[in-house]
Amino acid sequence: MAEANPIVDWTVFQQTRAELGPGFVRILGYFQEDGEKSVAKIEDAMRRKDAAALVIPAHTLKSEARQFGAEPLGELAEEIEFVARRSIESRLFPDQLLPAVAKLRSLYQTTMELFEKEANPLAQRRPSGNRDASNQDFGRI
Repeated sequence: MAEANPIVDWTVFQQTRAELGPGFVRILGYFQEDGEKSVAKIEDAMRRKDAAALVIPAHTLKSEARQFGAEPLGELAEEIEFVARRSIESRLFPDQLLPAVAKLRSLYQTTMELFEKEANPLAQRRPSGNRDASNQDFGRI
């Protein structure tokens, strides 16, 4: 049974993996490093009440998360970015972002755990959806 709101769109993840080819694991590693830094910068900006400092790391996280199919993480980062941009214009700090920022690290970590399991060469791969293409019965009479 499919999740109602999956953390990762595995179709997008697999498309990105195919497009990046041999560089996929390296680029996923960059996302992990950049994502960790972005989350830390967002948390720090909230503590310092610096709306302008929220924008770039949220934008970066949004774009990279979506590239790998992490839509909920991308949506959360987009919300932070959008509200921060609006608050800069209004010159009011976006205290309403506190729940979103509090949720961000946990969602990021869960997403990265799922990515790591899927990208690990020793991990069991997801079925492609075509059970007839499985080689589990190959050679059986």
